[in-house]
Amino acid sequence: MQLTTRDFNRTGRRLRFTELGFGSAPLGNLYRAIPDAEAEAILGRAWEGGIRYFDTAPLYGYGLAETRLGRFLAGRVREDYVISTKVGRLLRPVEPGETRDGLGKFFEVPERKEVFDYGHDGVMRSLEASLKRLGLDRVDVLFAHDLDLFTHGSPEALQARLEEFMRGGYRALVSLREQGVISAFGAGVNEWQPCQWLAERGDFDLFLLAGRYTLLEQEALDSFLPLAEEKGIGIVIGGPYNSGILATGPRPGAHYDYRPAPPPVLDRVAQIHAICERWGVRMFEAALRFPLCHPAVVSVVPGIQSVTEVMESFIAAGAEMPGGLWADLKEAGLMREDAPV
Repeated sequence: MQLTTRDFNRTGRRLRFTELGFGSAPLGNLYRAIPDAEAEAILGRAWEGGIRYFDTAPLYGYGLAETRLGRFLAGRVREDYVISTKVGRLLRPVEPGETRDGLGKFFEVPERKEVFDYGHDGVMRSLEASLKRLGLDRVDVLFAHDLDLFTHGSPEALQARLEEFMRGGYRALVSLREQGVISAFGAGVNEWQPCQWLAERGDFDLFLLAGRYTLLEQEALDSFLPLAEEKGIGIVIGGPYNSGILATGPRPGAHYDYRPAPPPVLDRVAQIHAICERWGVRMFEAALRFPLCHPAVVSVVPGIQSVTEVMESFIAAGAEMPGGLWADLKEAGLMREDAPV
């Protein structure tokens, strides 16, 4: 299959993203343990289908996802794919009497604990460890991971981390880009507001925005996405299904923002689902295609947990959306009038 690609060249080093990227959190045994052979099969089918953009992070399985991805990419031509990983967390072995992090979320993963570090040396150490796990001498994009309220818990704690990053980690990333060790950098977060704060204060190339520009919510159009366009910043969209509900539909127990969806969200998704059905469109296909209508978006990166999900993602990536679908969603007040379609 030939996937559509989008070129990004803000720094003079062109990156070619496939519109459909591969989110590797499930390769870190997120919510269920995946055997090595199954992980290899998932990646193999993604590659065969044309995916050439892979996103990973130390957090995903506490190094497991990077290790599996590196093993898969070994021997493949380095110029044939784009890879991003993240900084901001260092991993250390558990000590006697400690329990590892991620219990109940990541299964059968290394016994490690995470240590937040957005400083200069922390970023450099994080990259060094990631390159070792990936078996690479460079990555294309580095994202500062989880500089958001969801992760750090309070506005004060988040502000302290943002300032720590701008004092130290940001300088490290600028230097790495100037040296050609990376081609681009930005932040990978669950909220658009910290992205805007950073974009207003630094020279960022790309942001990975998870769950905040989707078929369900478009508040990022208020100010952040226009700012990104103005500055030539590219956007990678993670979490296009808002943690699942835009893929599963508004069934009981459907997840939104990593938790069971509240009634107002269930109701809104039910309305979106009904309009999609009226147009003969599967909602998850519309959810994958919608963010790609925005001119700043370079790729949409769902987390893929099985070979079946790989195949479904290919179908969604190539799906044609009838213009009347978007018009009806806007007329019903379920999509912003200013959302590009």
